[in-house]
Amino acid sequence: MGWNSWDSYGTTVNEEQVKTNARWMADHLKSSGWEYVVVDMEWFVLDPSPSGNSAKAQFSLDEHGRYTPPVNRFPSAAQGAGFKPLAEYIHSLGLKFGIHILRGIPKLAVDKNLPIEGSPFRAGDAANTNETCPWNPDNYGTNATQPAAQAYYDSIARLYAGWDVDLIKADCISSRPYKSDDIRMLSSALRKTGRAIVLSLSPGAAPLDKVPEMREYAQMWRISDDVWDLWHSTVDYPQGLGDQFPRIAQWAQYSQPGHWPDADMLPIGYLGPAPGWGKPRWTRLTHDEQRTLLTLWSIFRSPLMIGGNLPSSDAWTTSLLTNADVLAIDQHATSARAVLTTEKVVVWTANAATADLQYLAFFNLTEQTTSLQYSWHQLGFSGSRYQLRDLWEQRDLGTATSLSVSVPAHGVTLYGLAGARRDQGAVSQPLNQSVSALQPRSVGRKH
Repeated sequence: MGWNSWDSYGTTVNEEQVKTNARWMADHLKSSGWEYVVVDMEWFVLDPSPSGNSAKAQFSLDEHGRYTPPVNRFPSAAQGAGFKPLAEYIHSLGLKFGIHILRGIPKLAVDKNLPIEGSPFRAGDAANTNETCPWNPDNYGTNATQPAAQAYYDSIARLYAGWDVDLIKADCISSRPYKSDDIRMLSSALRKTGRAIVLSLSPGAAPLDKVPEMREYAQMWRISDDVWDLWHSTVDYPQGLGDQFPRIAQWAQYSQPGHWPDADMLPIGYLGPAPGWGKPRWTRLTHDEQRTLLTLWSIFRSPLMIGGNLPSSDAWTTSLLTNADVLAIDQHATSARAVLTTEKVVVWTANAATADLQYLAFFNLTEQTTSLQYSWHQLGFSGSRYQLRDLWEQRDLGTATSLSVSVPAHGVTLYGLAGARRDQGAVSQPLNQSVSALQPRSVGRKH
């Protein structure tokens, strides 16, 4: 759980903006379990443009061909300090620090044939100059047949560990194309440092047949391309919230402790001043759609990374991000599954990790309010009576022998059910106590 700079700052984020968002997180979100602050793409560019991926960009490199934060954007990086002072500041707030990287080796390092730190090799020995990321021109690919490639990854991992980085988001590595050798080499390099660094793989969709390999080498991997603030997309990029339902249903079975399919960032709140896609704006998702977003991601147990400009958050957005009952699903639920899928409605259930409690979510895929009626048996429950709590409205609804629910357009109704033990036992405690016992933790099972 954390914040990533991409949705609000694109490639342009600077040190003061990172610190401002981190302070806001520490003051308003940390107690709810949010903890990672991640600087996204091209933090090493001296003259970034919001659109990024410029072939004319100027880069900041050290003498060993490794990207470093430029002092015009990150003043504390002066005198070769890199990101270490910023990481120390983030850590002083009780938070964790992450950065985005691109697979491969900088073209500039290869052009200068700089020496690879800690090895007898030079940058040209590590590079495959016939291959680059299809959508970003900054780096050459690596030549995995040469030991210099592993040596280069080892050198950047040592640098990041020395900066006290806690998370690496590695991009152009898990889709279009999937780069097995780079994933393996980067993971090996991070492990050699001895520092616990989370490895997140982007972009999506990662291939399903590579799940065993991704579990071996990484902790998170994307299941789709970037998700932005729209319901459906008619083009390949970006993806919309409504497009994620079939993907999430497909990937749910592959979640396991320590290894999480990632549904992408949360484009909520104010997306500006320089978002990675489109013009500065408040999210175009309605309040109901934002609840759908948080519910679907949480019951899927996706990593949660906020994309909005945190200090601009209004009271409603803050309440969305601090609902303890909903966050508890993301952090603690098990056995999440879609039990009903139609063109108009999707229904998910999940088990709570402890207590006599299950979760039940009704998603309305249509553009008008939908009324639904189901027996407990139709939804896969064996009992005849359950105590209900509306987890978004924070309201106990009493005992029900069946379920009638009205769900707003593109919205969700999310319940906690007591008396829903897998062995059909009795209600052991009031429902509001069962739910509140499962609050998220600031240091927990996942990110």
